[in-house]
Amino acid sequence: MSQESNMRRVTAIKNGTVIDHIPSGKALSVLKMLGIDGGMSNPISMVMNVPSQKMGGKDIIKVEDRELTQHELDRLALVAPDASVAIIRSYAVAEKMEINLTDEVVNVARCTFSNCITTNPMEPLPHRLILTKREPLELRCRYCGKNQEIDKLVDNLL
Repeated sequence: MSQESNMRRVTAIKNGTVIDHIPSGKALSVLKMLGIDGGMSNPISMVMNVPSQKMGGKDIIKVEDRELTQHELDRLALVAPDASVAIIRSYAVAEKMEINLTDEVVNVARCTFSNCITTNPMEPLPHRLILTKREPLELRCRYCGKNQEIDKLVDNLL
């Protein structure tokens, strides 16, 4: 193995979250899903399209001084259901978190169909999306039955 391939692409963080095994090219969607933008004060490191034996190519995100909540993990499942999430404390992995893409995703995103009953404020229903296919990810609204475009769900997060 060459010295160049041994080089670390992103430096270690003292405290924070590392999201690894993001599908190649999806890191920007992950940042958007998590509500992470350039206005934050904590440093964010991102590498895209790095080689991976398991996936061929992958993206990695490191967010310093921030630990993801379960709600954020539920959001992450819509873009990177097989990603791994590690909480780092004092430069060591303190905790590994599970991303659970369940058969029904509740109150993570609103249906993208503008005429769905869930868009009516007079009908306070929970937002329920049914997993119809895992690879590639396909979801449909439990109420109106419309298939959901994953890219549009990013703009309909709760």
